[in-house]
Amino acid sequence: MMIAFLFPGQGSQTIGMGKAVYEAFSESREVIDAVDDALNQKLSTLMFDGAVEELSLTRNTQPALMAVSMAVFSVIQKHASKDISDAYFAGHSLGEYSAHAAIETFTLADTARLLRIRGDAMQQAVPVGIGAMAALIGAGGIEQAEALCELVSSSDAKCSVANDNSAEQIVISGHKSTIDQAIAKASEFGFRRALPLPVSAPFHCGLMAPAAVVMEQALEPIATPATLHGKLIANVTCDLVSTGDEAKALLVQQVVGRVRWRETIQSLTARGVTQFIEVGSGKVLAGLVKRIIPDAAVVSVENPADIEAMLKGIF
Repeated sequence: MMIAFLFPGQGSQTIGMGKAVYEAFSESREVIDAVDDALNQKLSTLMFDGAVEELSLTRNTQPALMAVSMAVFSVIQKHASKDISDAYFAGHSLGEYSAHAAIETFTLADTARLLRIRGDAMQQAVPVGIGAMAALIGAGGIEQAEALCELVSSSDAKCSVANDNSAEQIVISGHKSTIDQAIAKASEFGFRRALPLPVSAPFHCGLMAPAAVVMEQALEPIATPATLHGKLIANVTCDLVSTGDEAKALLVQQVVGRVRWRETIQSLTARGVTQFIEVGSGKVLAGLVKRIIPDAAVVSVENPADIEAMLKGIF
């Protein structure tokens, strides 16, 4: 049985996430305490008992979701009875950083600090009100989404596909004026619904170019292995990443590039993956996998009961 570990991105955050594993496992406590120390902030207090509005600030959401994913993964890694060194890894947007932490491309502390920088940079790249994002729901498909974006874009206002999540869920991002037009015209391109997303910035589009520059500068001095210690599929290529330098370059591209999640799952399936394990907060990725590969075996692992059931059933 070939396994892929999947790590969630923004939108999976909830107040209380990580608290149960923190209380149940020493490995989880070590991870979350280490993230607190790296950021010089009690991020754990915000995660466990804070206000959802503050947790949803991208500067907090990004390291917090990574902390929960790694808190859960650390328990799996220690207690799995089978060798997981042959598993594949992938993450959705910021989840790609979690995946890199899992295979030790970056240290946990470096990953936390990189995601804090990434969150701040993405928030500051575009003034509030200039950009927007929307979800296109229904069987319009990626080609129709691209055609819609091309129709509403102009030389000074653009939008593009940000997330190709599944055949029936595509996210677009760009200038607010183009997103508003795209929402109005979405039905003409075969989409059942078009919903504006409650986000603070237009992620994964050309407007994020200033943030890409920041991340290139932040990633450059970080020590990474010459050859990665695990098989990780990158968002922007849907292919394996071989070296630390390649990992850094692809993470810079990811800031402005499309999250090709549908193709990532298809790539993993083509490589023989039959069991997908979502590690961390929520069940978003599990739902997407089932839409992409309906007969795939998928579990979401977030709390102690999930971990126990997975270790008994899979490992």
